[in-house]
Amino acid sequence: MPAPDAPAPRADSPDSPVSPDDPGTPDSAGPAASATRADRVADAALALLAERGMRGLTHRAVDEAAGLPQGSTSNIARTRQALLELAVRRLADREARVLALHEMPDPRTGGLDSLVDGLALATHRALTGNRRLTLARYELALEATRRPELRAPFDAAGARFREQLTALVTAMGSTDPERHVLSLVAWADGLMFSCVAGTFHARRPRLDDVRAGLRELLGGMLGGGGKTPGARV
Repeated sequence: MPAPDAPAPRADSPDSPVSPDDPGTPDSAGPAASATRADRVADAALALLAERGMRGLTHRAVDEAAGLPQGSTSNIARTRQALLELAVRRLADREARVLALHEMPDPRTGGLDSLVDGLALATHRALTGNRRLTLARYELALEATRRPELRAPFDAAGARFREQLTALVTAMGSTDPERHVLSLVAWADGLMFSCVAGTFHARRPRLDDVRAGLRELLGGMLGGGGKTPGARV
């Protein structure tokens, strides 16, 4: 890991910490070519968080990482709090592209297997091609525990994902969607942390392994198969 004053990789560089490790994921193109200047600043901030941690995030470092003139970041996000909020919003947008829950097949017609397959693929993408984006999220999550003013935007960004997940398990006939979503998110978060930053960081689970774990978890929650395909909600 470079020293805190080492140049950060450019946010639009193939070596950027938040560029995916593997090709072929929804975020594999990294920051879009049509990204606004604010997006470029946010992408650079995420890159710095993944590479250097919270202490390496400064307005000047973001300017350098984004390849922007000095002072550009301050013009967009004058305070550190504003910069962190910008990073949180951008993180939510990029993770939504990775997880792509809105593109999953309707579990009411595909049954439990379609739900397992979709969630396994989304989780596996976060674990493989987007590991550094996941690292940036951990940095922001920890900072939110110390900054009450960051807690609200961070939680609001996460609520969007939880709402989509709640709709999916409800459609599958969950008898307690709120509790089931908590268990499901806790399982996925635990797996991602262990394999990205924890004691299993050197191991990348296979897609089939993730699918098997989700099948066991969701099968227990939904009584083995959830609603019968085609059943009315």
